[in-house]
Amino acid sequence: MTAETTPTADRSRLLELIRELAVVHERVTLSSGVEADYYIDLRRITLHHEASVLVGRVMLQLLDDAGIAFEAAGGLTMGADPVGTAVMHAAARAGRPIDAFVVRKTQKTHGMARQVEGPDVSGRPVVVLEDTSTTGGSALTAVEGVRRAKGDVRAVAVIVDRDTGSKERIESEAGVPYLFAFGKDELGLA
Repeated sequence: MTAETTPTADRSRLLELIRELAVVHERVTLSSGVEADYYIDLRRITLHHEASVLVGRVMLQLLDDAGIAFEAAGGLTMGADPVGTAVMHAAARAGRPIDAFVVRKTQKTHGMARQVEGPDVSGRPVVVLEDTSTTGGSALTAVEGVRRAKGDVRAVAVIVDRDTGSKERIESEAGVPYLFAFGKDELGLA
């Protein structure tokens, strides 16, 4: 790592990009059905040429700092797809073999009839990722799918936590740590 790509510099720059590109101040209904006065459109980050690289490095550092050992990362399609891919690429750049996977909302009824796509997660330590979480529902759906596929879920990690109960619900229902890179307070949101 050069002086410009330290974990602190990566985190600082990613936060700046999230504030600039992803925070939308308007009344919206979230996928959970909850209404909010702002929307955090993290696809503007996870699919952005500069920010996606930072997402991978920041999330990998977050998991490493928490002592979470894992071999694969992914979550419920579609919010988690670019996050898992970013972590996979950041790990590859660091010489670490971490796979990505995608969890469908429901199991396919044709082909291989899989709910978890990508390299097999059976018997492997994995983390479930999400871009942001309001109720924890998407992450919990992904945890259930991965566990049905016999993956060993070690943690759930999100880029931004909205501080609306996801952490408590996921830790209670899934029995794994819930980690986040940024809280809504860091984004200047009340």
